[in-house]
Amino acid sequence: MTDTWKRERMGIIDTLLTSLHTDAPTRQVLVGAFWTAVVLDTDPPRCGLASTLRPATHPGGPPVPRAGRLLEHSGRELAELLRSSSTLEASIGMAAFNALLEVDGETGIEINAEDVILDKGTGKRIAIVGHFPFIERVRRAAAECWVVELHPRPGDLPAERSAEVLPQADVVALTGTSLINHTFDDLIGLCNPDTFVILLGGSTPLTPVLFDYRVDAVAGTWVVDVSAALQTVGQGATFPQIRGKRLLTLVREEQL
Repeated sequence: MTDTWKRERMGIIDTLLTSLHTDAPTRQVLVGAFWTAVVLDTDPPRCGLASTLRPATHPGGPPVPRAGRLLEHSGRELAELLRSSSTLEASIGMAAFNALLEVDGETGIEINAEDVILDKGTGKRIAIVGHFPFIERVRRAAAECWVVELHPRPGDLPAERSAEVLPQADVVALTGTSLINHTFDDLIGLCNPDTFVILLGGSTPLTPVLFDYRVDAVAGTWVVDVSAALQTVGQGATFPQIRGKRLLTLVREEQL
């Protein structure tokens, strides 16, 4: 039985959390309007980001029951929140996981995910899960481009049509928030084995573990200036406004 087969049977969240081999005290948790940051008490401090996914209402109680006491937990303990059915707790868990990753800037390529999609998908059929700012440029370059969204905009398809369009695509771009809302396993299962798959967005963990789940490229964010990132996230920054970050892409060796 291969390690890859065992990992695929585990599910992505289990595999990601099992892959962690470090821990550190938590220095700060900041849940901004659009982005969440977790800072670990390391030398130098490390910061992870994730999209802030919050429910419109919370009739079942507060979405983060231990709000105000999260600093009592280590980074590894906060990362376990990635399992939570509360998307807000899972956002904190994703940010903590990203903070725990020991990112090596030399192993990633400083290339925009849009350029990877265009390189692999020009003239082909592209499916994008999540409405990204570059959608219109990709639509002009693709033979066909489907955009699948939980909250569709004009020209987008509703999320329930994923099963219809993903199997048809030559290139599939999945949002990193699919790890937070626990849709990744279902979405990757809809992709054909020969489809080029990229996982992208500021929530995306920069870990090669994802290559064992048929992901060919991982485009995420590495925080290089913690203070600058926290200042912007805490003031309601959208992703382009976040300072102190570098965009890195890891590519499966076979795709280089």
